[in-house]
Amino acid sequence: MDPVSIAIDGPSGAGKSTLARMIAKELGFLYVDTGALYRTVGLYTLRQGVDTKDPEGVAVLLPDIRIGMRYDDGGVQRMDLNGEDVTDLIRTPEVSMAASHVSAIPAVRAFLLDTQRELARRHNVIMDGRDIGTVVLPEAKIKIFLTASAAERARRRCRELREKGIETDLPSVLRDIEQRDRNDSSRAVAPLRPAPDAVMCDTTEHDLDASLALLLQIIRERL
Repeated sequence: MDPVSIAIDGPSGAGKSTLARMIAKELGFLYVDTGALYRTVGLYTLRQGVDTKDPEGVAVLLPDIRIGMRYDDGGVQRMDLNGEDVTDLIRTPEVSMAASHVSAIPAVRAFLLDTQRELARRHNVIMDGRDIGTVVLPEAKIKIFLTASAAERARRRCRELREKGIETDLPSVLRDIEQRDRNDSSRAVAPLRPAPDAVMCDTTEHDLDASLALLLQIIRERL
């Protein structure tokens, strides 16, 4: 039997990673957080002092980037950048914006595309990102577009950052999310948009348990 792919797309802070990770554990699928790949490239670009909006400057860096993806004992995806665990470092607002910028660069998307597709060829995967159902895995068996209001997504992201010991404030997080929404939706390459056959899920009024139950119901009906 061919491997099954589940694509979950949506804007920043919609809960894609958290829910995809929980669903993967429930179904025994491999979870792939593609946003973490772009965040890792964004972090490296920032460290090199290169403008994350400069396509040529970023493209020159790509041959020097070695990204590793592994899973700890709890099933959490860990990201390595040239041998360094950067899992927590890539979750700051600054790196989030850098990821939004570099993800609009065709050379970066090509650099990461084969990695993502190879995982889907070899495993049952649940993959989340911005263009999984439209570009990366257009033949995915199940496609879900997950969203929530910008205000609710900002509250969730602010809470997540504070739990990690990163001091921030709600207005600045909201501004970052709204700016990233504009960047992701308006970029020329693989803009954020639902696949024509994606199931739309708005979790603004749902807590985590209710959102999980909703997505599992959708998936099980289609498997």
